[in-house]
Amino acid sequence: MALKAVVFDFDGTLVDTETGAYEAICSIYAEHGQELALEAWSVCIGTHGGFDPYVDLEQRTGKTLDKAELRELFRNRHVERLQSASLRPGVLDRLEEARRLGWKIGLASSSDRAWIEDHLSRQGIRDYFEVIRSSDDVKRVKPDPELYVLAAEALGVAPEEALAVEDSMNGLRAAKAAGLWGLAVPNPVTAQMDFGQADIFVDGLDRKTFAEIEAELQARIVQK
Repeated sequence: MALKAVVFDFDGTLVDTETGAYEAICSIYAEHGQELALEAWSVCIGTHGGFDPYVDLEQRTGKTLDKAELRELFRNRHVERLQSASLRPGVLDRLEEARRLGWKIGLASSSDRAWIEDHLSRQGIRDYFEVIRSSDDVKRVKPDPELYVLAAEALGVAPEEALAVEDSMNGLRAAKAAGLWGLAVPNPVTAQMDFGQADIFVDGLDRKTFAEIEAELQARIVQK
């Protein structure tokens, strides 16, 4: 086995947008005298749906709430928190390493393309990505495998020749269902998730090189 490509998730993987999102929704809950458990919020990380905080908040308070207004408030607070967000540790090193290894580099995200493009450009890493597949390209986002299937096809590699880099269980499930190798790199918000399905688990992209990860995967295949 020789890896030829790497496909990154975006939110929470390249930039920790997830912590800011959780903080933003918690601030809204607090203003209504409520607390939102991370376990409840984590259901919707890396996908769409699964948990509607505005319906939940309305049920908890017993009041009719303006959900559109709350969604806009959340979006504004989330964006505000992201103004100071930077790349997660090791991201730039791994992007550079992937280039040196001759790997093709793609991105598969459940977010919309405008969101992704804006943040990639802001962080100065847009040019690394040959292929981007987003919610604009599919009917069903992660954990459905379509995003990863399309990314691998566009990169011109077989799924088993590509490594997916993910921070959430929904993303990891999508990558594995598509046939890619799964590298789990959780962030503070997703650290409590069960990543037993991952082929490799690391606390950060600064902890292990892609060359080391590929060697580890090859060793496992040989042992089988």
